Amino acid sequence: MHIAVPDLPAEAPVLTVIIDATSGPDSRDATVLHRWSDLRRTLSPEGVDDVPAADCEAVTEALGVPVHVRGEFGRVLVAAGGQVVLDRLLPEPPGVDRAVVSDRPHAFALARAADATVRYLLVNVDRAGADFALYDAPAGLTGEVETAGTVEGAHDALTKPNLGPLGHKRIDNRAEDSWERNAEAVATELERIYTERRPELVLLTGDLRAVALVREQLGRPTDEKVVEISGGGRAAGVNTRALQEQVAAAQTQLRERRRAETVAKFRQEMGRDGAAVSGADAVLDVLRKGQVADLLLAPDVAGPPSRLAKRSLWIGPGALELARSAEDLHSLGVQDPWEVRADLAIGRAVLDQGAGITIAEELDAVSDGVGALLRWHDSATPGGHALAGSADSGRV
Repeated sequence: MHIAVPDLPAEAPVLTVIIDATSGPDSRDATVLHRWSDLRRTLSPEGVDDVPAADCEAVTEALGVPVHVRGEFGRVLVAAGGQVVLDRLLPEPPGVDRAVVSDRPHAFALARAADATVRYLLVNVDRAGADFALYDAPAGLTGEVETAGTVEGAHDALTKPNLGPLGHKRIDNRAEDSWERNAEAVATELERIYTERRPELVLLTGDLRAVALVREQLGRPTDEKVVEISGGGRAAGVNTRALQEQVAAAQTQLRERRRAETVAKFRQEMGRDGAAVSGADAVLDVLRKGQVADLLLAPDVAGPPSRLAKRSLWIGPGALELARSAEDLHSLGVQDPWEVRADLAIGRAVLDQGAGITIAEELDAVSDGVGALLRWHDSATPGGHALAGSADSGRV
């Protein structure tokens, strides 16, 4: 799963917060700010000199703005240089609230945000045209509209009046021709948006005949992303809540499919001793070599709370310099290594080599709850057997 890393000021400490953002119905409710205040008092720097007060104040300000979400949900915030540079909602609150200041964003928190997020295009169609809205949103939550627009077909013979046989046939043909041409205009715009913005999911809803006509005009790559849902439309009186439930269900199915595809590929590669490894030792080895394409974590390893947070590794200034001991890094030529939490060290290496992170329950059965899909492998790559042993929580 690709991890979106926000732009950060050079050499600045980075504050990452993952918090239960559930609050009461009153927009003035201060529950979340109280949680953050308690969390802030526990902050200590990890591998950096101090906790920047300006970053903490920026998070306080962001959490003080109501987001108008019902029910339980979480929030991931990243602040640096006195500004919040990332603020994402989670459809479920974290197991516990956590905050950390380090030299990188906490990769596991970013992974939670990435796993929750689905980029989708909602298209409400009728026989005259369509309304488009592109969202980058957590599953089950509406999110903000990135792009919105409307297409109106140029052909307006949309109905079939009750005339005599010959007149009825001519009007039928005109109406069908208008519907098809309008659907072609909608499909052209849909293809353009898909090509330029690459949503993971295209949700098509509205008039059933119009939906079918639009799909007939789509190319295969776009049509493969289409999921038809009911309940939408362009006319007044749409049941917004019922439509949102359909959207949320489609988002959830996509999230499950993303995870399942990654786990299936991991199992396949492990089964043939291919481009995958499992267990902490093997993963550390391939991280050091820059081989990791996707890190796979069991939920209790990803956290919070992460069972890796109670353990430590040693790192150097280089992106791929990490080991179990300072001596191991000394042997690699690193002069002044320092000790940090294992979850931060591993996440740092993942981000610095542009790898993804996938959180999946299937990793509970993998040694140490951690595995990796690799960009490449050779005779020096450590082997292993996925899903063959119990998770060993006593090791890093």
